[in-house]
Amino acid sequence: MAWSVALACASAGEPAEVFRPGLVPDPDAAAKIARRLYPAATLTETGDTVLDFALWPYDDELFVGAFERALLLCDRRLFCLDDDARRIADTAAAALPGSRCGVLVLHNVIRSCWFRWYEAGVLLRDVYVTAEDGVVVDQGERLAAERPFWRAVDAGAPDVPLPFDPEEFGLALAEEYMFGRGIADRGKDGFLPLELPVRRFRHA
Repeated sequence: MAWSVALACASAGEPAEVFRPGLVPDPDAAAKIARRLYPAATLTETGDTVLDFALWPYDDELFVGAFERALLLCDRRLFCLDDDARRIADTAAAALPGSRCGVLVLHNVIRSCWFRWYEAGVLLRDVYVTAEDGVVVDQGERLAAERPFWRAVDAGAPDVPLPFDPEEFGLALAEEYMFGRGIADRGKDGFLPLELPVRRFRHA
C-alpha cells in the first residue's frame, strides 16, 4: 500500500495503553490547539471525521484529535520540511505536557520519510530519507526500531539509492512509537488507529 501521511501523534504514557477503545475527543481542546498553530488565520470548524480521512489534508485544512492523554494533528504543511513545518511539529510535541511525540511524513510519489521524535517537548531524533537521494538528515541517537533498517548502510553499503523502503521505515516507527500497533491494524480489543476521531478545520 502506498501512503501519504502528514501526522503528529503524542501520548502521555505507553501508546499501546493510551490508544484503546473508548477514547473521548475534546473538541474545545482541539480548537485551542488549532488556534495556537494558526493564530493569525480565520479558522472554521467543519465537523468531525476519522484519522483515515485526515492523514493527508488539503492545503487549507487542519485536523486535530485532542484527548485526555493523547493528541493527533494532521497538517500537509509538515510535508514542506521547512521552518514552518518544524514549528508545527514543535508545537504539537509541546501541547501535551509530559508526552512523547512522533511526527511522520510519508509521500507515495516522492517515496520519502521524515520522522521526528520528541520526549517532553525536546527533539531527540530527526531523520529524513528518500529512495533516490538516500539519507538527507540523520540527527540524534537512532531509535531501537530503526536499527534493522540501517544495517546495510552501517556495514558500508552506499545509501544512494536507499537500501530500504522509506515507507516501511516510517510505518515501523509509527507502530513502535506512535500507536503501539500498526496504523492499519485492528487489535484484539477492536481498536483501529485509523478510526480515531478528529476535528476538521479550514483556515484562511
